[in-house]
Amino acid sequence: MPDVHVPLLGETFDVLYAPDIASHAAVTSRLNEVEYVLTNGTRGYSAQELAETPKLKQLSALGAGYENLAMAEAKQRGIIVSNGAGTNDSIVADHALALMLATLRRLPMLDRVLREGVWRNVLSSPPGLSGKRVGILGLGLIGEKIARRAAGFDCEIGYTTRTRRDASPYAYFADIMSLASWADCLVLAAPGGAQTRHIVNADVLKALGSTGFLFNISRGSLVDTKALGEALRNGTIAGAGLDVYESEPKPPVELIDLDNVVLTPHMAGRSPEAEQNAIELFIANAKRTLAGEPVSTPL
Repeated sequence: MPDVHVPLLGETFDVLYAPDIASHAAVTSRLNEVEYVLTNGTRGYSAQELAETPKLKQLSALGAGYENLAMAEAKQRGIIVSNGAGTNDSIVADHALALMLATLRRLPMLDRVLREGVWRNVLSSPPGLSGKRVGILGLGLIGEKIARRAAGFDCEIGYTTRTRRDASPYAYFADIMSLASWADCLVLAAPGGAQTRHIVNADVLKALGSTGFLFNISRGSLVDTKALGEALRNGTIAGAGLDVYESEPKPPVELIDLDNVVLTPHMAGRSPEAEQNAIELFIANAKRTLAGEPVSTPL
């Protein structure tokens, strides 16, 4: 969390802030005082931590993801669980399009070789995004906004999700294999967790094909990183753009030396506007809980 938001929380709460391991012990020693917890889906909040927080009223994830929150235990105790759905979906969708454009047009590589004195004469022409088939795994708030942005590039949109969206104007595919076989660009915008772990494996990458591109702005666990590295090296797919990784916060060693992948450090959901929105939503939900009202983003 940006430091500027800690005082904002302090206007409403007595804040125990643990942004790193060094400060974690001081907070955990006082969990018996805590009534509200704000964490994120990657860090989560365990069943053991819940047991050490007897006064807890509300458990909240800062962003949309909540895969490592002890949901069952929280609900069993009657603790309200919420997330930050809708606070950063626009910037995540923006970042997804940035990754798509940067990867297809090979912008990081072109920037690097120009600085080394290389001119276009010795370079192959990179493909464009316009007119491509864009397949989206997960058509929630973020997936919908990615689809709308891609449609602005005259892309044909397809999707697969657990529940078909009958009102959606986009083509529905029954599973990720059929979507990958159809798509030029496969974009992952689905939740993490056991159900989606390694949903993109060697078979899906093979179906995506030698001219296909993979993009992930959801959770690193959706992609088999070893299989992706092999696919990028041997030409099974053309390229990838990733903001999330199985190894994070460590960089993915299987990918960092490749020119046909663009990597960013889990920044898709971060912008000053999105961070402000998330903090304000958490405070508003906490006040709703205190007043005995339902939160606006329940889980």
